[in-house]
Amino acid sequence: MSGPGPTRAEHGDHGARARGRGGVADGFGGRLAEAMSARGPLCVGIDPHPGLLQAWGLPADPVGLERFALTCVEALAGEVAAVKPQSAFFEAYGARGIAVLERVIAETRSGGALVVLDAKRGDIGSTMAAYAAAYLADGAPLAADAVTLSPYLGFGSLTPALDAAAVAGRGVFVLARTSNPEGAEVQRAVTESGSSVAQAVVDAAAERNAGASPMGGVGVVVGATVGDSGLDLTRLNGPILAPGLGAQGATAADLRRVFGAATPWVLPTSSRDVLRHGPDATALRAAAARVRDELVADR
Repeated sequence: MSGPGPTRAEHGDHGARARGRGGVADGFGGRLAEAMSARGPLCVGIDPHPGLLQAWGLPADPVGLERFALTCVEALAGEVAAVKPQSAFFEAYGARGIAVLERVIAETRSGGALVVLDAKRGDIGSTMAAYAAAYLADGAPLAADAVTLSPYLGFGSLTPALDAAAVAGRGVFVLARTSNPEGAEVQRAVTESGSSVAQAVVDAAAERNAGASPMGGVGVVVGATVGDSGLDLTRLNGPILAPGLGAQGATAADLRRVFGAATPWVLPTSSRDVLRHGPDATALRAAAARVRDELVADR
């Protein structure tokens, strides 16, 4: 499954590629589909939690953060389809932590994996536009291949980010049905149209993806441990980011039960179950390969 991925130069200016050739496949959805086909359907989280730093024998400071994060990049960037840095764990160290995050994004993409920045941003107007400029604009130091967004100020509030992503050929993953117990109160609430709030998010994402091939760049987040999500994902025509594989309890077999016919478009994420094999980069790489191969065998 593994092999040489796109070089940093090949990733380059996503917007120029999307605009210059005009092909939908040049956008994030096409690149993700290609990466999942070539490297398997796995995204590994880079979550430098203080407890993990301690388990690796590293100090909970910017030096330890950098060693942890760049070891993950060394182990994973050439092996998996995508990595998902959790922005909050880098932000906790201030400017030095953000500098490490910039390196993680650049060096991961140089190694060939896509970067899904887990930032869960959501706001309105000019503030949302500023988030879009930070995470989705060509040339921005924190620009990733995709970023997670929260739609709970209204899906329409995300328009600046959705438009910026489309122009730059990048992607977004919008929170739809998350696995935290508190989320159900909002996400399962019924709208005036009779659908759940989570289904309304999925349907709005599907509208943005209409006509894209092989799939659009507006994905949704649905937890792998939610059981029956109650969602119709068949018309999404976009990727589904599914946290919860491994330490949180979800297995490869669970993915089929949760996502059914939409399983081919699911990008499961695993963090602690892989990261606990550090600090040895070879052991980390082997752990990720085992998880990936289990996912491939079970599809």
